[in-house]
Amino acid sequence: MKVVIAGGTSGIGLATAALLAKEGAAVTITGRNPQKLEQALATLPDTAQGACVDAADVNQLKTFMAATGPIDHLVLALSGAKGAGLFKDLDLTQLREGFAEKFFPQLQTLQSALPYLTAGGSVTFITAVSAQANMPGTAGLGAINGGLEIMVPILAKELQPLRVNAVSPGVVDTPWWSFMPEDTRKAAFAQFAQTTPVGRIGAPEDIAKAIGMLIANTFVSGQVITVDGGAGI
Repeated sequence: MKVVIAGGTSGIGLATAALLAKEGAAVTITGRNPQKLEQALATLPDTAQGACVDAADVNQLKTFMAATGPIDHLVLALSGAKGAGLFKDLDLTQLREGFAEKFFPQLQTLQSALPYLTAGGSVTFITAVSAQANMPGTAGLGAINGGLEIMVPILAKELQPLRVNAVSPGVVDTPWWSFMPEDTRKAAFAQFAQTTPVGRIGAPEDIAKAIGMLIANTFVSGQVITVDGGAGI
């Protein structure tokens, strides 16, 4: 089983790479930062490979896909942190940059991979519960992630028999939150944990297990799987 994880150098993408490599998959991770890529590969089994690819550059994507060849499963873990804030103060330039960091790179990566994805394979988008949470201050993030999620069932029909799904994580302790000072981040995590029936925030490994399930279960397509500790109940 050959898996490409776009944006696999940290957080959920890296946890997914570790899980799948441990299960015997031939995993290739991509990222645009050579140093982060090297550091990520150092934590993975020797069988894992990596490539420095800027997913905002279509030519780089096409070159990488052609060199990689047939792919069984594609995981789209590309992300960004721009686009948050109350709407009345929302910087729309920042929101455009948020789309440029996540929405378009995920779609460009999928388009570039289509000629190489095997018919019985799968694509898994990683979105976020901001698409569904209706929480003040997340309209921009919700637009980015909601835009991806609304495409999932449509693409599942267009691209069949290729399976297309998404995992929509809740609050997960990843480097995505590095824009917050550590004390503020810890306080926010503690507050979020109180809103979940499971009594904690998520770990990258929690989301990786859901992605692994979607890869393994050939009877699931067109679905957005929410993994938020029950916070949305």
